[in-house]
Amino acid sequence: MKIIDCTTYFEEKMMMEVRFNILDRYVDKFIICEASFSHSGEKKEINFNINNYPEFKKKIIHIVIEKDPCSKNNNKEILSDRSKSILRIEKQRNYILNALGNFSNEDYIIHSDNDEIPNLDLIDFNKNKKKIILFKQKLFYYKFNLQYPNFFWFGSKACKLKNLKSFDWLRNIKNKKYNFFRLDTLFSKLKYNNIHIIEDGGWHFSNLKSIQGLVRKYYSDENHSEFSEKNITNEQIADYVERRVHPHNHFVDKKSEVKSQESQLIISEKDALPEYLQENYNKYSEWFA
Repeated sequence: MKIIDCTTYFEEKMMMEVRFNILDRYVDKFIICEASFSHSGEKKEINFNINNYPEFKKKIIHIVIEKDPCSKNNNKEILSDRSKSILRIEKQRNYILNALGNFSNEDYIIHSDNDEIPNLDLIDFNKNKKKIILFKQKLFYYKFNLQYPNFFWFGSKACKLKNLKSFDWLRNIKNKKYNFFRLDTLFSKLKYNNIHIIEDGGWHFSNLKSIQGLVRKYYSDENHSEFSEKNITNEQIADYVERRVHPHNHFVDKKSEVKSQESQLIISEKDALPEYLQENYNKYSEWFA
């Protein structure tokens, strides 16, 4: 049985270095899927360079999806900008299936965005009897130790290759274990009771980029049309980082007007972070508050 870590890539060189170092002792192969287009549809360079990670080179499989599913040739013009972005993300994730042909049905497949790092200290895959594994992760913004308090993120998810329907399916599985007697679980593709939730399941290090990097991210990701409409500036983003706030409240309904309320981030305890970051504070000191 092997452990295969699968993720996508835009331009997160440092985050991949951190990811490789944290997961290396557990993972047999790292699969990184990069697209030749951004989620907003702009043509982009291929940024991942395997030579930047010589100590992990033998474990890395880097694949590239060239064809934009929303190109004019695919007749997707009627979709909204956001719907096109979601489709591009879905296709990029699912393209990873092309790299799994040589693995066993009993191998475990982990999927995350590259800034969602699962804590694999607390699970023995050989003893796991559940069909799906969810990792309940602490959420951080801008710096490794700026935590969004009392909120948890379910980014990393895993299952055996034989149970993997698609990466988009795995990504969208509901973040809870449903009661065995819930009849709707019999017909749902996203609600399951055969789930193992890792409570201390890792870390989501969101938006660890320079101000310019954040601007590129915001105007290239699935919410790019929203940022364009609001005309969010470098100065506004820098202000959020300086004041250690996130501009949205994760605890309220998406349709609520309260969503615009800022959320104050807090400096987390050192032991809330992966050992690798604790031991390499000086190396990444500019990314600590």
